[in-house]
Amino acid sequence: MNEQPSKHKLTAILYADVVGYSRLTSQDEMGTHKRVMEVLDYVSESIKQGGGTVLRYAGDAILAEFSSVLKIVESAIEIQRELGSRNVEISAEDKVQIRIGLNLGEVLQDRGEIFGDGVNLAARLEAAAEPGGICVSSAVYEQLKGKLEVDFVDGGEEIFKNIPLPVRVYRWNPGFVAAESFTELALPSKPSIAILAFENMSNDPQQDFFAEGISEDIITQLSKFRSLFVIARNSAFIFKGRATEVKEISRKLGVQYVVEGSVRRAGNRVRITAQLIDAVEDKHLWAERYDRDLEDIFAVQDEVALAIVTAIEPQLISTERQLARRKPTASLSAWEAYQRGLWHIYRYKTEDTTKALELLDKAVQLDPDFASAHGGIAFAMYVHVIMGNSLDREFDLNRGLESGLCAVALDDQDPFAHVGLGRIRIVRGEHEQAIASFDRALELNPSFALAYYGKGHSNWHCGYPDQAVISLDEAIRLSPRDPLMWTFLASKAIALFMLERYEEALACSHRAQQNPITAIWAYMGELSTLGVLGRKEAAREALGRALKIEPRLSVSFIKQALPITHEASSNRFFGGLLKAGVPE
Repeated sequence: MNEQPSKHKLTAILYADVVGYSRLTSQDEMGTHKRVMEVLDYVSESIKQGGGTVLRYAGDAILAEFSSVLKIVESAIEIQRELGSRNVEISAEDKVQIRIGLNLGEVLQDRGEIFGDGVNLAARLEAAAEPGGICVSSAVYEQLKGKLEVDFVDGGEEIFKNIPLPVRVYRWNPGFVAAESFTELALPSKPSIAILAFENMSNDPQQDFFAEGISEDIITQLSKFRSLFVIARNSAFIFKGRATEVKEISRKLGVQYVVEGSVRRAGNRVRITAQLIDAVEDKHLWAERYDRDLEDIFAVQDEVALAIVTAIEPQLISTERQLARRKPTASLSAWEAYQRGLWHIYRYKTEDTTKALELLDKAVQLDPDFASAHGGIAFAMYVHVIMGNSLDREFDLNRGLESGLCAVALDDQDPFAHVGLGRIRIVRGEHEQAIASFDRALELNPSFALAYYGKGHSNWHCGYPDQAVISLDEAIRLSPRDPLMWTFLASKAIALFMLERYEEALACSHRAQQNPITAIWAYMGELSTLGVLGRKEAAREALGRALKIEPRLSVSFIKQALPITHEASSNRFFGGLLKAGVPE
């Protein structure tokens, strides 16, 4: 018998696995087995129809390969969309969902199978995907640029078991709002601008953080001009890696001006290009290229920001131009650690908060006078406590407060320092002081969506739900495509509940829950509203969904995270949770 010799080749790898198979079979073994087999049969057939080859079944998992990256991505998305449609009318307990991981890598082919790190990484990516979603490596994502209009979101770097180097990942989930469904937003009365994520032109994909950090710093500087309306980072960056025309970006974000650019870093030199486009009129207003030593990077950012503002509104007085200049950290390594830490904070997950604190501690060690990094620690401690992960709540609250106070002491002109201090004050129940911190942040940066969100969040804690809705709506307008929109909506749902606008509260809470990166707080407005309205059956169903996200859910757990100091509001809100069946 002649065996085909083994050989190495480059191939696109798909690994798919059923979510929670053991849990499903424990509830209904035969029924689950039948549903899972039907799903796997469909997935296998779709792979074949899409031009792929199924190589192996491992229980409820499938390994397949494609010769085309575009085909493997199109097939994976079609599979998840079809399964999502099939699940619409199925109860949460009976849904069969899969995760899909995609990788492009070198493999060893032998006996009709493939082996090696490329396959191992595809399996790790599958485990990192959201239920019903897709997680791809940067090798796959780089092949999609300009070829496929797909809403993949940058997931940052991940460290996977038995994979030697960190891997940058990108995620797709049907819960993300498709670009085609975005509604057109009216232009604000003052000049409006979006700074897109600068493209990383370096050979090293790990330099994406560097390019994004420059874009974010320019956003921060421009936001300090009261005469401008500046779209928040999270919404502006959602177009990263997608071939979207600037007129379309203008329509989706509700801005007149768009800035796009690129960064090429080589050794100790960096080249930054930037161009300012009037997207409404479809014309270029300004373009420039900067070649600098890396140590001059912050001076270059100031030059770019000033040139953009001067092109938009020449009448800005010199004092406001001066305000946009700042004194950044002298340590580029500290700055990069800070940027990475922020990404992990916004994930609102236990492991990410731990990683964020590690990175922010590193930034502070590298530069003890880096105010934003101290503010980031305060912010991270806030998330750490509200997620119920603190083993010593009093110690962590004090640490967060000390970091926030240190941040504003180091640089009272840094708006993020005041936001970090405000966030930790919320969970300490110091809401009036928190509001003062957010107001100070907005004095420094009138377009700071996170500051408006924090202020709105504080307002309903201390009895001003009407003011909360105003602030939260402003946050939503400033960052209309924010991947963290669920936090804005979850907070607004509670404010609407306190205003007795119950149907609006339910709708807002449901919208918050649609985001794949969500947490238990998205369910609070719904549960309390259903409890107060006496809708017992709906409350029981909502509580079941909430407990799957946070099994520790109880009223005492929520009180730790939401210290509502307005007595009447507190009694109604927590009373509603108890009536909805939330354990004490």
